[in-house]
Amino acid sequence: NQVSFKSQTLSVLVFPRKLKYLVMLHSGAGMSEPSPAAAPERLPFSQVTQEDLVFFKKILPGRTITDPDLLESSNVDWLKTVRGSSEVLLRPQTTEEVSQILSYCNSRNLAVNPQGGNTGLVGGSVPVYDEIILSTALMNNILTFDRISGILTCQAGCVLENLSLYLEERDYIMPLDLGAKGSCHIGGNVATNAGGLRLLRYGSLRGTVLGLEVVLADGRVLDCLATLRKDNTGYDLKQLFIGSEGTLGFITAVSILCPRKPKSVNVIFLGCETFEQLLQTFQLCRGMLGEILSAFEFLDSECMRLLVTHLKLPNPITECPFYVVIETSGSDPTHDQQKLHNFLEEAMASSLVSDGTVATEDSKIKTLWSMRERVTEALTHEGFTYKYDISLPVERIYQLVTDMRTHLGGRAKSVVGYGHVGDGNLHLNITSPAKDPALLAAIEPFIYEWTASCQGSISAEHGLGLKKRNYIYYSKPSQAVALMGNIKAMLDPKGILNPYKTLPDKLK
Repeated sequence: NQVSFKSQTLSVLVFPRKLKYLVMLHSGAGMSEPSPAAAPERLPFSQVTQEDLVFFKKILPGRTITDPDLLESSNVDWLKTVRGSSEVLLRPQTTEEVSQILSYCNSRNLAVNPQGGNTGLVGGSVPVYDEIILSTALMNNILTFDRISGILTCQAGCVLENLSLYLEERDYIMPLDLGAKGSCHIGGNVATNAGGLRLLRYGSLRGTVLGLEVVLADGRVLDCLATLRKDNTGYDLKQLFIGSEGTLGFITAVSILCPRKPKSVNVIFLGCETFEQLLQTFQLCRGMLGEILSAFEFLDSECMRLLVTHLKLPNPITECPFYVVIETSGSDPTHDQQKLHNFLEEAMASSLVSDGTVATEDSKIKTLWSMRERVTEALTHEGFTYKYDISLPVERIYQLVTDMRTHLGGRAKSVVGYGHVGDGNLHLNITSPAKDPALLAAIEPFIYEWTASCQGSISAEHGLGLKKRNYIYYSKPSQAVALMGNIKAMLDPKGILNPYKTLPDKLK
């Protein structure tokens, strides 16, 4: 029960080689992308020939796609901001097929773009030029599940939501939950080290992923598909590939530790008058809810305005400058509700919270969660959006939003902030009626310099991809970036795996 308590414009940059170009799509529903002048030059990779197609069709009969209409969705990113010109989409079903493909591409110096569900937000999952798209879409089998340990082993193309449904039938859940769960693939999640809504409770994929099977650039298969929670024999090689965005190897299978499905889930939606009160609420929440706290998310009043205006979602409580979504997950409903009652009583008595509502039924829980999960969707109706994913010390999260509003003045249509308070992750979005180079120049590098001054990260969970690759030095020292380049050169000496992504141009 729910209980309330009171108080397309199209611009094309053409390059010398025929049909090799980067297209910048933007419309009222578009997002940001670097100017065409910032696009990397095409590296001297080979171009696909008829002989190449014959080889691919022999390995993948009926799964070598060359029809431009079928390639369309794989050439364009989810935000409709980056478009490649790939003429070949390969859909393997097995690790052996991936191995044969990469071995051949490496020998022919053909660039390859690994692709999962294509839900990335930094242009990392689509070609920049004519790279061959190597998709995990048909690698969607669950291999094993151990009901005692909760360890799931599956192919990389399994959709996150499908895995969640499979596990829930067996009284388990995935340790990862994302707004894009209906489309994203677990291999892509691991390759980008996706964060999401459950990180506060279950930690990052660097901790829950126990093993990986990866095909290297030259076709060698690295079988590190362990199902052990403890293995202290040598270097933990799987960590190289988690978060590497497909630049070091092609993930074909994953083993992951899954928690038991909670028997009691509650969601609370609260309103706070100041961000300082919101932070105090977070501290109180951690102290009083303890082991049952599974999420602590926030959004500001500008986000609420977009939800109400564009998606017609009614505000479940009275208007406030800040809103909080808290989720608890436990094994004893009576115990959890008592802890919740004590927390809410203290929060109200301390005047930290001005209004709120609690949901315990699934339908009401989904309604409250939609206020946080659908902010990205609401932003697509606001105009052209410059999107940033920043990690900061928790107490500094919203100061960046405030300072950005002051810095931009009236140049932006809106500046909104939301994100994961529990792990210090701010999603800062700046909108304008149309693409505005002057506005972008005002935002960058100001936002990166501000973040660096707080020892923050310019990418908390989205990765670097194409869009952020050259800003890595704001978060990593030059020695670290150089070492990354050395690792890339060792594992992929020809640079065929997801070129133009993650590492800065100067390293290439």
